Amino acid sequence: MHIWPGAAYPLGATWDGWGTNFALFSEVAESVELCLFDDSGGGKAGAEKRIALTEVDGFVWHGYLPAISPGQRYGYRVYGPHDPRRGARCAPSKLLLDPYGKAVEGEVTWDEALFDYRWADPRRPNKVDSAPFMPKNIVINPFFDWGNDRPPRIPYHETVIYEAHVRGLTLRHPDIPLHQRGTYAGLAHPAVIEHLKRIGVTAVELLPVHQFIPEQGLSARGLTNYWGYNTIGFLAPHNRYCSSGQRGEQVGEFKTMVKALHTAGIEVILDVVYNHTAEGDGRGPTLSFRGIDNHAYYRLDDANPWKYIDYTGCGNSLNVRHPHSLQLIMDSLRYWVLEMHVDGFRFDLASALARELHDVDRLSTFFDLVQQDPVVSQVKLIAEPWDVGEGGYQVGNFPPLWTEWNGKYRDTVRDFWRGEPATLPEFASRLTGSSDLYETSGRRPVASINFVTCHDGFTLADLVSYNGKHNEANGEENRDGTDDNRSWNCGTEGPTEDPAIAELRARQQRNFLVTLFLSQGIPMMSAGDEMSRTQAGNNNAYCQDNEISWLDWSRASGERDLLVFTQRLAKLRRRHPVFRRRRFFHGAYSGASAPAADIAWLTPAGEEMTENDWRAGYARSVAVFLNGSAISEPDPRGDPVTDKKFLLLFNAGADPLTFTIPEALGGTSGTAGGGAAGAATEWEIVIDTLSPRGDPADAIGFLPKTKVEVASRAIVVLRSRL
Repeated sequence: MHIWPGAAYPLGATWDGWGTNFALFSEVAESVELCLFDDSGGGKAGAEKRIALTEVDGFVWHGYLPAISPGQRYGYRVYGPHDPRRGARCAPSKLLLDPYGKAVEGEVTWDEALFDYRWADPRRPNKVDSAPFMPKNIVINPFFDWGNDRPPRIPYHETVIYEAHVRGLTLRHPDIPLHQRGTYAGLAHPAVIEHLKRIGVTAVELLPVHQFIPEQGLSARGLTNYWGYNTIGFLAPHNRYCSSGQRGEQVGEFKTMVKALHTAGIEVILDVVYNHTAEGDGRGPTLSFRGIDNHAYYRLDDANPWKYIDYTGCGNSLNVRHPHSLQLIMDSLRYWVLEMHVDGFRFDLASALARELHDVDRLSTFFDLVQQDPVVSQVKLIAEPWDVGEGGYQVGNFPPLWTEWNGKYRDTVRDFWRGEPATLPEFASRLTGSSDLYETSGRRPVASINFVTCHDGFTLADLVSYNGKHNEANGEENRDGTDDNRSWNCGTEGPTEDPAIAELRARQQRNFLVTLFLSQGIPMMSAGDEMSRTQAGNNNAYCQDNEISWLDWSRASGERDLLVFTQRLAKLRRRHPVFRRRRFFHGAYSGASAPAADIAWLTPAGEEMTENDWRAGYARSVAVFLNGSAISEPDPRGDPVTDKKFLLLFNAGADPLTFTIPEALGGTSGTAGGGAAGAATEWEIVIDTLSPRGDPADAIGFLPKTKVEVASRAIVVLRSRL
């Protein structure tokens, strides 16, 4: 087959309408072979044709093949030093996936041939050909009719995130055609999109869709890596989530999904895993990066280069100190924005990307590159601000451009509603946007991604039904998963026939949802929480590709009240900017017209909270006054923002509590009793979590000094009628 010199850029396989350019970086390689596979023989590998790439520029091996078109299967073999004790792992008997491959066909079949050493004697090289057991890269057609697709560009403060799994969200939806369930096409189905819009979702945050593989140990136990945090291809959409084929069709189907969601005004955020790869530690398989350039792609111990530095708990860490590893990450991010039209990224274990040497450096090269990149810097950037290494917990410490999963919000809100003592002061901080974490770095409330539940841990229904994890199905004798659940089962473990406990659990779910939607910052829901999804107490369902993890849409009819309640909350947040402020509260505030307070904290008696009130460890109740007429900030169009006044009455105690509506709110001193302003305000209940749907028992108005009964472990939200 005739080969032309081609070009060193772009990396990967690029079809231009006439032929395909192949380019692979390897600084350590002595020679590189491009391996092309046909469909002969009916086997997984097919007939293989090897073509030497003899052109090298800047350690990029490249060539152009005029006859190669989309659908072609390919991989690489890299010849070079193989000395694992020195960190050199080239093994030409191992077929390697292209780090820049844009599509992958097939799956890994676990066999000793995938490893560059003999299992019986790791000191002996394994020269058995791995091609029959390897998936293959696919040359894709990059052209797609995007039509008038435009990114929704929802402002941060108007964003509501829905964390979902492509397969788990859609696999059991009765309205989706069978062949589309569990796929990108299923997620683009009108029934799913309509559900998302009804509950106020503006962005779906998808668990990993980069090509990933299950670990060998999981496969041996009959399990799989369901969540997908085991990436092997950073530019390829996962092939199993495609309903129409794996010869590049997954690229077009993913784009079609994005286009449909954009048409509905919903953004697409990808959960991306750039901190490690699926090859694991030194005992792992040779599938791609390890055989191409082990030193360039992985963090190795300088003193013991056979040892992989692991900040992730997954065996290896990507070497973000190397320019080509950084280039791979940035090229991947730009590709998903420019070619796949996604709207943002959530970075798994983002602290691992900030480790220049060993410590987390918030000014590391990776963040410098993101800050300066004209494409990546303009989309939503969300950090999971921790890793498993020493000093990895970095909530509140990421650069100003970034937002963060606020783990402190999750922990504090859970503690408050399960009745932990002395949580009220921190609960107040989390409710109002966590200024203690973000304000000093020049960030605003939207830096906080607020969540009570996510894929990792209990669902919302399980959070109020289990005190301990129940992960027996994972096959690790219930040792896996966190023990720090901060949950409360309301009196009995697991399912119950007791109507009082069932009612309390339902109310607690509503309490969590109200707290989430009415907190300053960006709310993130976990898929299915709006219909009380359960995992039967499993808080680490990463390996459960079954009914444990899949969303059961039949629950939607039985949990109709919770769905309606969630819709009410979403509508309330959307209609009232006081719940999605662009700046932090300041308490006493002197506006352009009249002095006012934008927020006040009150005791149940209607008096302003004192230091002693805050310090009372037993305190589990508070009233929060939000002055919508004193937001004091323009909207993006420059118009002044005004809103209603609100009173949020929180009672996390075990007994009902009577709150007194203050006689005056928003006066000159910024306190509840600092003047006559608002003295005649009439209030109406808009949310009461004692009610299954949140609606009040009646529509009466409440004047100042009126007593309002709040049930045990409940929230009442009042709105001014003026």
